[in-house]
Formats: sequence, structure tokens, C-alpha cells
Amino acid sequence: MAKFALILLAAFALPAHALELKPWTGGATPPLELSDLDGKTHRLADYRGRAVLVNFWATWCEPCREEMPSFERLRAALESQRVTVLAVNLAEPEARIRRFLDTMPLRYPVLLDRDGTTARAWQARVLPATYVIAPDGKIRYRHLGELDWSSPEVRELILKLLK
Repeated sequence: MAKFALILLAAFALPAHALELKPWTGGATPPLELSDLDGKTHRLADYRGRAVLVNFWATWCEPCREEMPSFERLRAALESQRVTVLAVNLAEPEARIRRFLDTMPLRYPVLLDRDGTTARAWQARVLPATYVIAPDGKIRYRHLGELDWSSPEVRELILKLLK
């Protein structure tokens, strides 16, 4: 029992960036076509030729809130590269999302999955769920749970997709 407790403690003591991205084995990339808070439609197909991180999140999800600044740091660090972050909110009222964004300004699009249909199509059953899309439009990696997306290891992996 003590051995199990030590393993559990060690797992939780790992920094978020130490968790690796898992290669995607879930099939073809589902379509994504959602509006942002300003009513502009975003289609995943419009980002072809770029690496895209599609992050499913909710304001009530503590790990989601914790990792959002790391997406912003990643976006800023790779601003001159072909990298885009799309944050897909899972079925929350716009007013709640806007209040949250007043406390955490982000410079990447926040899209509205009003009924959860897109999350189901993407197999995003746990939040946060993030998918890394290569410039060819195919999902290459998925990560469930919080991650430091601005870590050097993650940045390097994303930059490799652009080569």
C-alpha cells in the first residue's frame, strides 16, 4: 500500500510539461465549424497549412483555467510561425464566457460549441482535451488534462510539425 501511495504521489508531483502528448489513433479529423464570440465562423479547413491546437474547455473546469495562460504564452512565442490556437468552449452561456475572459484576456479565438455536438465528434469526453493538428489537417496528438503548452518540449514538437 505504501508503494502505491509513493507512485501516486510521484505522479502528481510531476510538472505538467513532463506529461507527453499521445499520438492520435482515433481516426480521421472530424470537421470543425463554429462561431466565435463576435459571430465570426471559424472552419478548421481555413487553417490548412498551419499547426492548430484545438482546445476543448469550460469556465468551471479548474485545469482548463490553469492551462489557458500557457496557450497564450505559446501563441505569443510562436507568433511569427504558422501556429493557431482555437479554444472551443463546451456549451456555456456567452455571458459566463465573457465574464471569465474579462479576468483572463486571451488573444486567440474562443469558439462556441453551444450543444456539445463538436466535442462529441472530437471524442472530447474529458476536459481539458487538446488536439494538435498538423498543417495537412490531420490530428497528430491529443492530450487530456492540464499541460504547460508553452514548455520547450511542446514548442519543439509543434515546430517539427511545421517542417
